[in-house]
Amino acid sequence: MRASLVVLVLAGLAACSPQVPESGVGFQDYNTYLRSREFRATQPVAVAPVAPRPVAPITGFSPGAAAAAIDRADGVGAAPLPVVPAQTAFAPVIGTGDRARGNAPAGIRVEAGEVAGTISDEQDFEAVSARETIESDAARIESNRAQFVVIQPGALPVRPGETGPNIVAYALATNNAPGVALYQRSRFRAGNAQAACAKYGSPDIAQEAFLAAGGPDRDRRGLDPDGDGFACSWDPRPFRTALQ
Repeated sequence: MRASLVVLVLAGLAACSPQVPESGVGFQDYNTYLRSREFRATQPVAVAPVAPRPVAPITGFSPGAAAAAIDRADGVGAAPLPVVPAQTAFAPVIGTGDRARGNAPAGIRVEAGEVAGTISDEQDFEAVSARETIESDAARIESNRAQFVVIQPGALPVRPGETGPNIVAYALATNNAPGVALYQRSRFRAGNAQAACAKYGSPDIAQEAFLAAGGPDRDRRGLDPDGDGFACSWDPRPFRTALQ
């Protein structure tokens, strides 16, 4: 019973489906369609001609055209461009002999070996030998020697108000090296030497203060704990070397 019902349903569906023609493609049979497609493939494809676009001529920048375009945009007439005169070559000015050394001011006198309107000829042997002799050269040398003055060195001036000790003179008056003890010092002050030296801006200033306070025999400020006569690492050797 069930099988017969299934058969009836399938038969109804087959009756309702549309009929497909034998062509399969369009209204022709498939073989005709293939032959038509092969024929169309062998035919050239027609291409529509394209007209070339006009190309504007390439020109350089024109200041006049640019100015005219700006004037047209502003609503005024084109103003003529200013005419720039062509540059001309300047000829070199030649000395006329009225001025010394070419075009130098007339107040400059002509030196020996210089000719008006030209440069010095001191390096020209023929020109120099034509106007100079051995005798004139000897006379010139003697004149230069007579004008030569030797200034002898003198004593240095004393600075006004300078009453403190002179560390340069002290360095030259001593001959012991730094660190060589010559004077007795208190051990109590030895530990405070670093703090005492920190009060001065340089060893030279500390040495001046040391000498002004009774050094080198006495060390009232604790600046010379090793007793060499030199305070706060002050070194007299550079002054001694300068004298040699």
